[in-house]
Amino acid sequence: MTDAANPSGLTDEEAQEFHQYYIQGYLLWAAGAFFAHSLVWIWRPWF
Repeated sequence: MTDAANPSGLTDEEAQEFHQYYIQGYLLWAAGAFFAHSLVWIWRPWF
């Protein structure tokens, strides 16, 4: 049996690793969204 005490079933180290990759993925997604919106703004400003 594992020593997972969290509801997710992950150990603290696994949860921290998952969180690190989740945050990196979110930042990559946000940078892509910012880039895409910037291109659309250059093409057709909405303000």
